[in-house]
Amino acid sequence: MSVSSLISTNYFFNKQKTFYRGKVRDYYNINDEKLILIACDRISAFDVVLPKAIPYKGQVLNQIAARFLDMTSADVPNWKMITPDPNVTIGILCQPYAVEMVIRGYLSGHAWREYKAGKRSVCGVALPEGLNENDQLPQPIITPTTKAKEGHDEDISREDIIAKGIVSEEEYTQLEAYTRKLFEIGSNFAAKQNLILVDTKYEFGKRDGKIYLIDEVHTPDSSRYFYKEGYEERQKKGEAQKQLSKEFVRQWLIENDFQGQKGQLIPEMTDEIINSITDRYIELYEQLLGEPFVKGDYGDIMNRIENNINNWLQSEAVA
Repeated sequence: MSVSSLISTNYFFNKQKTFYRGKVRDYYNINDEKLILIACDRISAFDVVLPKAIPYKGQVLNQIAARFLDMTSADVPNWKMITPDPNVTIGILCQPYAVEMVIRGYLSGHAWREYKAGKRSVCGVALPEGLNENDQLPQPIITPTTKAKEGHDEDISREDIIAKGIVSEEEYTQLEAYTRKLFEIGSNFAAKQNLILVDTKYEFGKRDGKIYLIDEVHTPDSSRYFYKEGYEERQKKGEAQKQLSKEFVRQWLIENDFQGQKGQLIPEMTDEIINSITDRYIELYEQLLGEPFVKGDYGDIMNRIENNINNWLQSEAVA
């Protein structure tokens, strides 16, 4: 039998202005100053939220993101103020930039599909001839996308971002510098865990004229990792790389004839499937952070989260 999961929340906090439910997280705007982000256990793939949630997934992603936000804060300012609960991060409410900063150290995923189709430029960045899937690139490349409110994000070049006034040249140059620094830190940390940070995305926002890193960072949902051991051998043999990411969920769906297309039915998510996905997310946590995962108490998780958030908000009001 599958353990209960945190499917969604519906709180109302003091000075709350707005509430927004994303694909997997719930967002609470507090007085246009703070943002409460609750990482639920919902899971999405191919831009579709699957019908059943994955116990502990929200906690896994929230705690990984919190660790990397703390780890990088000396180099790149970020929105995080506190994680008062295993599933919650509270931070500075920023105005998001309308682009996601995708950075790639290897030719995988979307970039590989474009390359395989004959393109030798991704988002205005030239790629050399003769590369194979999952080859390391000569140097990491930034391939930004526009953030779509509906549907899929779309590739865009640095030149178009600036020409269309989406981000000023000065600010975009800073976003690029922050992106490269974050990727360097993430890559170095991954290497110590016998992993390769293949590609990832960062989101940024602005508050009072200052740029902040926002959202999740270096989680297996926003990043692709390879196991370092055996990487070279697998490349030489043309074999698939051993991955540490959400890719296994997509593969299960593909094997069951679902890729988010019209008319396709989501396969049945049995307790066995749900438990196996939970186990994989916990494996992701332990492999990436190099420490045991401690499961949060699901006995009364709704009250637990609400109490932990309210206790912190009250302490802030008194301070």
